[in-house]
Amino acid sequence: MHQSGCVPSLVALLVFASAVPSWPKESKESSQAHGRTKVCVAVVANRTATSLFVERMTERLTKSLIQNKLAAVAMDSATTDDRELHPTLANGEELKRLECDYLVLTQITNPNAHSTDPRVPSGPMGRKLPSTDASDPMGGQSGPVYRDDLEIDFALFRPGEFEAMKKATILAQPSANVSDSLVQTMDQVANRVRHELKKK
Repeated sequence: MHQSGCVPSLVALLVFASAVPSWPKESKESSQAHGRTKVCVAVVANRTATSLFVERMTERLTKSLIQNKLAAVAMDSATTDDRELHPTLANGEELKRLECDYLVLTQITNPNAHSTDPRVPSGPMGRKLPSTDASDPMGGQSGPVYRDDLEIDFALFRPGEFEAMKKATILAQPSANVSDSLVQTMDQVANRVRHELKKK
């Protein structure tokens, strides 16, 4: 028997809270004092119709956080497919096992997925732009190809908390190789996360 979508999510959040208590204050302060704040990176979720190498994106985000002087680790559990970013039960269990100070969730979405007229060209902020790359395999002799900008939504959580301490969206304009474009955008996500943690 199927229940409404909000009930399982609520149950998962309640279990997440019980499974992931806040870590002892002394432990967190000690790790941060030595510049070793530990960040768990959930597998990037792809909510677009385009095939993307989410494992590469997750790896790039993790490595970029490490370059930003953080102790980052890629998780086996994935970011939720729900539109609203929140920790899942699997995230919670892995956070507890890895003893991370923070959790990063990342989603790739297409803001124009439900557009009724995909032919309309437009500019920045999630709108379509013509491809001017002559080597673009989507081009050819039929004229410019209009590509959708994609949104990279990410959120930073503390263990045991459902309210994100930071949420943001980065707009990416895909090139001929969409996956490569988005892999590079992971560096921007890492910089935003690092900036937020420097304020703590």
